Amino acid sequence: MPADGYVDYIELPAPDMAATKRFYSSVFGWTFTDYGPDYVAFETGGCSGGFNAERKVVSDGGPLVILFAADLDGMEAKVKAAGAEITERHEFPGGRRFHFRDPNGNEIAVWTRS
Repeated sequence: MPADGYVDYIELPAPDMAATKRFYSSVFGWTFTDYGPDYVAFETGGCSGGFNAERKVVSDGGPLVILFAADLDGMEAKVKAAGAEITERHEFPGGRRFHFRDPNGNEIAVWTRS
């Protein structure tokens, strides 16, 4: 049983379920369980969540999911090769990160330690 306040599950909008599954499986190796045409659960090896076709994408100002990558430049290349738009890059004390838009328009970030 997780402790109170533990982030247990993340759910993101995904109007294009097929593109979502292709993108996240090819770039990050996530696995999926389908629960009908409008919902798919995902496993990342460290966190679980779902993509919901009925939720609306918030193009700016919504929650930001931040993923980790040991090789940030290599991960950025994979994200670009999978067709995502890189929207920003920056450094911060202790690390650096980039942001991208997934096939549905969700903004996601990837970071690494410096």
